[in-house]
Amino acid sequence: MHRSVCFYKLNRYFQWIMLIGLLMFADSRLHAASLQVAVASNFTAPMKAIATEFERETGHKIQLAFGSTGQFYAQIRNGAPFVVLLAADQESPQRLAAEGHAVKESAFTYARGRLVLWSKKLHFVDSHGEVLKSAVFSRLAIANPKLAPYGAAAVETLNKLGLYQQIAPKIVEASNIAQTYQFVASENADLGFVAMSQVFEHGKLKEGSGWLVPAANHRPINQDAVLLKHGQGNSAAVALLSFLRSEKAKVIIRSFGYDL
Repeated sequence: MHRSVCFYKLNRYFQWIMLIGLLMFADSRLHAASLQVAVASNFTAPMKAIATEFERETGHKIQLAFGSTGQFYAQIRNGAPFVVLLAADQESPQRLAAEGHAVKESAFTYARGRLVLWSKKLHFVDSHGEVLKSAVFSRLAIANPKLAPYGAAAVETLNKLGLYQQIAPKIVEASNIAQTYQFVASENADLGFVAMSQVFEHGKLKEGSGWLVPAANHRPINQDAVLLKHGQGNSAAVALLSFLRSEKAKVIIRSFGYDL
């Protein structure tokens, strides 16, 4: 009889422990937030990896939208419910802050991008970009320079080389850097200016051939993150920006070829 009573009490004790644990887990999930984050398309791969780590550590869920910085700028001005913007430039976050759509003090540079002239064809692009002076290609893909900083950097590079007027008839404009990559990857364009993060992995070209454009050929592609108006007072959004500054995030960012 004594053993039965002890077993009953012990069983009830473990039931209470399990119930408390379930309630604590449920409470943590109730306080976890779902964040809508706008991300420049050049940063697609690293941001997916960063989001996975952030969700694992915090329990918050991130809904990622990828596109051109110029398009996101227009959408945010028109009330799009993003809480954080990871832009491909510094100007867009600054303008959004000046117009009251972002928190100025929250902006910081999370990465500096690199531009690559890339072709899916092996040995097509030489290590100095001399292919641009030849007649061996019929189409060169670049992102829309009015909307995408990587497209603007591509135009600056062609002007620096004195080749823009010569090559202009061969240029095919994509809406953003992701579409630029698709044009070249599908071989609808012989070559194109893409983000290093799209074609390099662990410091090496994944496929095809490419020329890493010298940083001196264009203005630095400094990419800023900023807390948007819809993210004010949102502790999860602030936590995401903080996580972007963490060493764990920096390791991921560097692995995709970005400077910090």
